[in-house]
Amino acid sequence: MKVKILVFNPFSENTLILYDETGECAIVDPGMISEEENESLDAFIVSEGLKPVKLLQTHLHLDHVFGTGYVAEKYRLAAEAHKDDLPLVELHKDYALNFGIQVNSNPPMPETLLEEGDVVKFGNTKLKVMHIPGHSLGGIVFLNEEEKILISGDVLFQGSVGRSDLPGGNHAQLISGIKEKLLTLDDEIVVYPGHGPATTIGEERRSNPYL
Repeated sequence: MKVKILVFNPFSENTLILYDETGECAIVDPGMISEEENESLDAFIVSEGLKPVKLLQTHLHLDHVFGTGYVAEKYRLAAEAHKDDLPLVELHKDYALNFGIQVNSNPPMPETLLEEGDVVKFGNTKLKVMHIPGHSLGGIVFLNEEEKILISGDVLFQGSVGRSDLPGGNHAQLISGIKEKLLTLDDEIVVYPGHGPATTIGEERRSNPYL
């Protein structure tokens, strides 16, 4: 599985495209907020000859869902997310205004609800779902065990962890989830977060000041 990072919107959010040798791909946390950003996403998909078959959400904070409606409509995909974040969908427009951002509509409501232990499949790729609340109630991460790749959303960053001062946040719960479910993984696992550069489990175990 390969991972393409595209950085979008004023929050410098990482939109990820996961794809393998079959050409099928999953779009994770589409954060596009302009026509130019939509075109950037589409251009990569076309350049690699990819077929989007999954629309995955690590969580439903506004910077990770700005482009969900566009992807859902263009590629005829239904979003997949954890049920505990669903209340955020109806708050999207109002919450965006708090940051001076005007959006035309709320993102589409996820139709497939992912839970701890689920396995998402596309092409020859399997992603194990782990529920780690604390940044948001419905925060999940996706682990490709075979190729040692973790899509961590806003749970774990290089040298940091997700903020827990937003509604539904819980710092102790977040740290506990990271230690119990992520730091027990192999050092070599590459972590692709929702913001900032990639890292590894080993690096974060050794040097992350929050852990």
